[in-house]
Amino acid sequence: MTQQSTSPIKVGVQLHPQHTTYKDFADAVRRVEDLGVDSIWNWDHFFPLYGDPQGNHFEGWTLLTAMATLTTRAQIGCLVTCNTYRNPALLADMAKTVDHISDGRLILGIGAGWFERDYTEYGYEFGTAGSRLAALEESLVVIKKRWEIDVPKPVHGTVPILIGGGGEKKTLRLTAKYADMWHGFGDVETFKHKMQVLDEWCAKEGRNPKDITRTIDTKADDSDEKRNALIQAGASQLILGVGAPWDFKAIENLVRWRDSHK
Repeated sequence: MTQQSTSPIKVGVQLHPQHTTYKDFADAVRRVEDLGVDSIWNWDHFFPLYGDPQGNHFEGWTLLTAMATLTTRAQIGCLVTCNTYRNPALLADMAKTVDHISDGRLILGIGAGWFERDYTEYGYEFGTAGSRLAALEESLVVIKKRWEIDVPKPVHGTVPILIGGGGEKKTLRLTAKYADMWHGFGDVETFKHKMQVLDEWCAKEGRNPKDITRTIDTKADDSDEKRNALIQAGASQLILGVGAPWDFKAIENLVRWRDSHK
């Protein structure tokens, strides 16, 4: 059974890069860092995931470069990168570059991909969940290899890899084998179950489960009690997703909750 993390509790915010302007997004990035969050994320899609499907939307990795220059303290990342949108060697080089721009604050969030519209309108092969997961494993091998041989190396020698998703047969196995962090979704009981499965995969892959940081999403209206229960279950970082117009009050409340545990 996974025990409560002994690491300091962290909080993050995912700013949805849709239905906004670049200036508005950039202002939000600065403000949420000023509010004291530990990490700031976007996502890796080409079209809005909700609201007007033809509304404003910005690309995740070019936006990450801006986020690296707009911030000085918070970690940054895509939650999560779609693996098959980019050649893995290129993605490794992109990540390494953004890592240097941010002075070592990048987390490479990555997953197999799922939003079919991105694929069909941009000319990528959607394939199947199985084929996308197989491609993810192939890419993780390449990415890690490129960081070993390319120069300059990432600031800290490597970049932390976060895998998002809850698939118990493949995604959590890949997390146990390759990742430093895992991001999950759902209620407390679901989270406990997924972490138990992840721990079992760690045993099979020869990984210490304590070496994989567990993060999970939180909602603006989640109670302190629910957030406390997620920490008790083993989460060490809660990440709140917000869209424009930005709910800064919810972010302030999340930071307040974190600080109450110090």
